Amino acid sequence: MLAGRYLRAKRSQGGVALISVISFIGIMLAVAVLIIVMSVMNGFRSEMLTRILGFQGHVYVTGGLLDGSERDAAVMRLRQVPGVIQVAPIVEAQAIALGPTQISGAIVRGISPKDLQASRMVSGNITKGSLRDFGVGEFGGETIVVGARLAESLGVAPGDVLTLISPSGGATAFGGTPMQKEYVVGATFAVGMSQYDQAYIFMPFEQAQLFFGREGTADAIEVRVNDPDQAAKMKPQIGMAAGPAGIVTDWTQRDSSFWGALKIERVMMRLILMLLVAIAAMNIISGLVMLVKNKGRDIAILRTIGAGQGAILRIFFMAGASIGVLGTLAGLLLGIVFCAYITPIQHALEMVTGAVLFSSDVYFLDRVPAKLDWIEVAIVTGWGLAMSCLATLPPAWRASRLDPVEALRYE
Repeated sequence: MLAGRYLRAKRSQGGVALISVISFIGIMLAVAVLIIVMSVMNGFRSEMLTRILGFQGHVYVTGGLLDGSERDAAVMRLRQVPGVIQVAPIVEAQAIALGPTQISGAIVRGISPKDLQASRMVSGNITKGSLRDFGVGEFGGETIVVGARLAESLGVAPGDVLTLISPSGGATAFGGTPMQKEYVVGATFAVGMSQYDQAYIFMPFEQAQLFFGREGTADAIEVRVNDPDQAAKMKPQIGMAAGPAGIVTDWTQRDSSFWGALKIERVMMRLILMLLVAIAAMNIISGLVMLVKNKGRDIAILRTIGAGQGAILRIFFMAGASIGVLGTLAGLLLGIVFCAYITPIQHALEMVTGAVLFSSDVYFLDRVPAKLDWIEVAIVTGWGLAMSCLATLPPAWRASRLDPVEALRYE
């Protein structure tokens, strides 16, 4: 009761209502920002992981087993490994794409029609055309699938002709010569990541072997597993199935610098924002110090009528902690609501400002992702409560140590 009265008291009565409101808002915003930023970073990582691993393989087998019957035998053995859901030989090389209006570099991936259909990240995100003619014809046919952004920049659409140039497609007595051939665009895809939509072209596996001069061989065997997080642990089994000539690498090794940088950034951002919460909680100290100074006479009277030091400490501890607890809970609610409606908020801000707030050219994704990790939310809430209570202790302890004789000497 006393703690509540002291917080609600007007300035003329020695209250600190304005400072309490400022402290409440500071803690609320700090906790909400910490939850929002960490959720966005979790969502960013999750979206990137889902799309990258949905587009790329989880484990790659390279080495001296990629020729003809030896490769086919390795593929059969790999399909028998527990946890493996797809095994696909691929040819992957760079090429130059010539459209009616533009020229661009591209990454051409040769893959069988069956394996392309099984890749839901591509087959499930066809924007124009269809995969009906992909792989139909001699040596796989001449139908290709192009990233939507690449097709747009080249000025082609399904049904149009696209010319591809391979730097080393044909072999002559004088060495390799560039290979140039026209292909029909059968479909375009958009997975939502500019690095794929703007660079990749899919070609039938046999046609890619012919076009890049890889007759009878493949560049790698792409393996997908049930749980990508277990890919590193499955490498020994996959290596045994591939044989002694196989070199096995997983997705964490292929993009180790990227994922390592993302992890470090996430840890450092968490530490910085947790310090921000601690700084916001420090506002409670200034408010309570003023409250203790203004209520020195009240404290002395309470002590003289029998209130102990523990009772005085509890009064001012509750006064300060209530600000922090309510601010933390309000920040928790604000952060969760903001994350739940982050996409409509993004669209509303883009309509008001007329600017693209989250460009896929910069951030790889076309929308702001947010994924609430409830364990992390609980840690943030606990940190906010702990900082609020710790910030309250010094002024509350000072109030409990106040000498009533000194406080009333000049009254």
